[in-house]
Amino acid sequence: MATRLVQIAMNARDDSALGRFWAEALGWTISSEEPGVTNLEPEGFAYPDPIAVCIDIIAVPEPKTVKNRVHVDLATTSAAHQADLIARLQALGATPADVGQGDVSWTVLADPEGNEFCVLEPRSIYQDTGPMAAVVADCADPRAMARFWGEAMDWTVHEVTDDHAVLRSAKGAGPYLEFLRTPDVKAVKNRVHLDLRPYPGDDQAAEVARLRALGASDIDLGQGDVPWTCLVDPEGNEFCVLTPR
Repeated sequence: MATRLVQIAMNARDDSALGRFWAEALGWTISSEEPGVTNLEPEGFAYPDPIAVCIDIIAVPEPKTVKNRVHVDLATTSAAHQADLIARLQALGATPADVGQGDVSWTVLADPEGNEFCVLEPRSIYQDTGPMAAVVADCADPRAMARFWGEAMDWTVHEVTDDHAVLRSAKGAGPYLEFLRTPDVKAVKNRVHLDLRPYPGDDQAAEVARLRALGASDIDLGQGDVPWTCLVDPEGNEFCVLTPR
C-alpha cells in the first residue's frame, strides 16, 4: 500500500478572498466545494496528479497568531521574472515579511491573511515544478521527518542532512516537499497542513493503521464525523488521510 501528497489545506478567515489571491498568484483555476471551502488547481488539471499539489482553503474563525510551520515556495525562471512576480504579488495584496531571513537571494512575503511564502531566485532544481517550487515544513529533526514521510508516502527521498530533507513524487514531477531544521517549537495547530490520499482500490483504514505503526498519532481537531482521518506526524504536525481516489 502507499499514499501520496495531493494537496495542502490552508486555514483562512475568508476562504473566498484568499482563494482569489492564490489563484492569481499561481495562475490556477478556482472553485467552491461547499460554503467555507475554496479549491485551487491548475487549468485543465485532472485531479489527482503528481504534476501539482493542489490547495484547499478552509474557513476558520480563529486568526493567525504565529509564524506558520508550513509554507509555499514559488519558482521563477529569471531575475526579471522574480522581480515581476514580486511586484505583481504585492499589487494583489502581499506584503514583505521578516521571519529572520537576513540578507538572502529570495524574497519573503505574506499573503493577505499573513501566511508567509517565498519567491525564490531562479534555481535549476525547480525548472520543471510549475509555479509552486516546494511545500516547506519547519521541523526539529529533518532525518526523522525523512524517515517517517519517506515511508508514509511513495515519494522519493532525494537528499537528507542534519539541516534539511527533500522529497519528490516518485513520478519525478511537480513540487518538492522539504523539511528545514528550525529552533522554533510547535505551539498551536498548523494553519497549513498536508493532505494525503491512498490510491484507488487501497483500504483507507489499513493505510491509517500503517501510518500509526510508523509513528503517527490520532488527533481530534473537532472534525466530527468526516470521511477523512486526522493524524499528526512524530513532531505533532497535523495531516489528513483522505479517501482513496
